[in-house]
Amino acid sequence: MGFEVLGLGDKLLKAINESGYTTPTEIQKQAIPITLMCRDVLGIAQTGTGKTAAFTLPMIEVLAGGKAKARMPRSLILAPTRELAIQIADEFDKHGKYHDLSKTVLVGGTSMFDQVRELEKGVDVLIVTPGRFLDLYDRGNILLADMKILVIDEADRMLDMGFIPDLERIVSLLPPLRQTLFFSATMPDAIKKIADKFLSNPKQIKVARQSSTTDNVEQFIMNLHYKEKLDTLIEMASSKEVENAFVFCNRKKDISGVCRGLEKARLNAGEMHGDMDQKSRVATLDAFKTGEIKFLVCSDVAARGIDVDGVSHVFNYDVPMNAEDYVHRIGRTGRAGNTGKAYMFVTKSDTKFLDGIQDLTKQKLNEYKLGKNTSAISNKSESVSKPKKEYSDNKPKKEYIDNKPKKEHLDKKSNNNQNPKQEPLADNNVKGFGDDVPLFFR
Repeated sequence: MGFEVLGLGDKLLKAINESGYTTPTEIQKQAIPITLMCRDVLGIAQTGTGKTAAFTLPMIEVLAGGKAKARMPRSLILAPTRELAIQIADEFDKHGKYHDLSKTVLVGGTSMFDQVRELEKGVDVLIVTPGRFLDLYDRGNILLADMKILVIDEADRMLDMGFIPDLERIVSLLPPLRQTLFFSATMPDAIKKIADKFLSNPKQIKVARQSSTTDNVEQFIMNLHYKEKLDTLIEMASSKEVENAFVFCNRKKDISGVCRGLEKARLNAGEMHGDMDQKSRVATLDAFKTGEIKFLVCSDVAARGIDVDGVSHVFNYDVPMNAEDYVHRIGRTGRAGNTGKAYMFVTKSDTKFLDGIQDLTKQKLNEYKLGKNTSAISNKSESVSKPKKEYSDNKPKKEYIDNKPKKEHLDKKSNNNQNPKQEPLADNNVKGFGDDVPLFFR
């Protein structure tokens, strides 16, 4: 089954063919025809299933017959992160190149002046994060009377990031007669209530179990001491099998250290986290996409929504504390029919988080060992774990203290008219200046 049977036009099929896609994914097979019928869609699909194209392709087809007026966008796509918004915009550029449709991305960290100028020209597709959208709306730069299509992407992530109040306000501002496409990787009760509130008689499309992981990704755990993690990562990342990889850390402060460690091992790496400005994040992501950097060390801000073709590996440097984040992290590989591998470094303190992941995904993760290198790592761990004992067995420091001239000794020498400066110095073989000037002073 090809894209031609889904009801898409010739211009769109040409762009899809030039992108190298020949067969639609399951979510695309089901969502595209329903969207073209102008019905609401409730899509439950994990990352890496082609979800973005499932709504961008039919949107291009539906919007092709009209033209936007100044400050009155015809469609709105809400995304939880800047990275996801930019990825969606890239999809429109790639698939809509033969259509005369305009788009604008409204995200924080970029020039508001430039965004207002684009809105004044008229925008067919408005791709936004909630905060920046509401900011511009409250300033009077956006009018919503002509809104035809609303897309809410990664709704469960919106919930995790605390965007639901903003989301509810935005939806309340839109015309009631509109088409709504609602996508989420998981469907907890809170998200289901929101979907019931926003959608009208939707067609539900479910292509994977809730919080399931894709069969295209081989998953492994590695039981390590926390001091072994960086050396193990470097050893594995140096393998020819690893073409490129995401490296996920739980804490922002660890990202820079891991990145520096990879770079010291002459492995091209870049870092991405929420404290970086938008320009730096975009530059880093572009460098990763083009292969300029091989490893992207990041926090969970990059776990969802970043679609990079051909990522071979994911390394969970830390076990995610939220079990669902594990699903989204490893979804960065094994995308669009490709295969990938995911490794997770597990320490003794991570047991409860690992149990949560295995309970959620309904599978027991296999342990991976580095073969004969594993014993070397274990020996290193033992030597590191006993520094106090080794030091206490070595007694030069105590002997040095015992050899120091005692105060009573100095007083006695002084009372016997001995030179107190010469005797103790001779005992310790300490040279003064004079004929014995150190070489670095000569």
